[in-house]
Amino acid sequence: MSGTPWAEGRLLSVGPSRRPGVLFGRMYEDTGIELAAFPPPGARVLCIASAGDTAAALAAAGYEVTAVDLNPVQLAYARGRLEDGAPAVAGSAERLLALGRSAARGVTPAWRAPELGRFLRLDDPAEQARRWRDELDSAALRRLMALMLRPAGALALALRPAFRGVVPSGFDVVLRRRIERTVSRHPNSANPWAWRLLAGTEPQGTAGGGLPAAGARVRLVLGDVVEHLERAPRGAYDAVTLSNVVDGPGPAFARRLRAAVDHAVRPGGVAVLRSVRRPGPAGPGSAADDRSMLWGVVRVLRLGDAGKGAPSCRSVTP
Repeated sequence: MSGTPWAEGRLLSVGPSRRPGVLFGRMYEDTGIELAAFPPPGARVLCIASAGDTAAALAAAGYEVTAVDLNPVQLAYARGRLEDGAPAVAGSAERLLALGRSAARGVTPAWRAPELGRFLRLDDPAEQARRWRDELDSAALRRLMALMLRPAGALALALRPAFRGVVPSGFDVVLRRRIERTVSRHPNSANPWAWRLLAGTEPQGTAGGGLPAAGARVRLVLGDVVEHLERAPRGAYDAVTLSNVVDGPGPAFARRLRAAVDHAVRPGGVAVLRSVRRPGPAGPGSAADDRSMLWGVVRVLRLGDAGKGAPSCRSVTP
């Protein structure tokens, strides 16, 4: 294996089981980024399988999709959703989010169901930003998030050691700013990721957690994505999208990933890389355009000739 901590299939250091489990019941990446940046439909693209949402969206748009995951439980979960229409379930990430939302409701009335629902039905970013600042981002919420999200807080204690360094310092402030950035730019009513993150539900009037039937158009592969890219024929893919892949592993893994992407994606192809870390000197890229609120960096890269223009996967800082 490549040394990535994702290989163990566990986010949390607590809990009764030491075996791999479902980490993500849904995916928190806005595929509008990919659909705007990728070559035309019909292209050969690769993504992380995770919960299957991104693979399903790309397949529905007409792409030839390969989805890779090295966690067999997560891959089986994605297969069930893509091929059998299985419903979404809560993974480790969703259970953590649910605890955070429950605590927020306890300290700030605007986070409770009727008030939060009215906020999420808004379609005016200026009004959304005002209500975020005046109602949801309360002093009590800020104190709570500091207790939960700072380096010695509850989140760091719950995460496995390999993932603790992924959480940016001052993540309570970082996350609040990312939420405000999103609600200030994108209408809540049309943003399913806002509903999922803030309320744990789907937007009103939409199907709850289902995926468009895409099983026949998605090739699911069990394995490490770096090894898969290294073994693929040169230029096998027209585009790749990789989220969280560099969150956790060290610099050696990132250099290996860079070389693997440059090998497997044809010249002129596209790589989309997401990280929850703070932006480095290269800046946040398209993070503000991703409606899911969580990302510090969303880098969209067009690959050049071999050895030129390969993506820098370490353009982020803790």
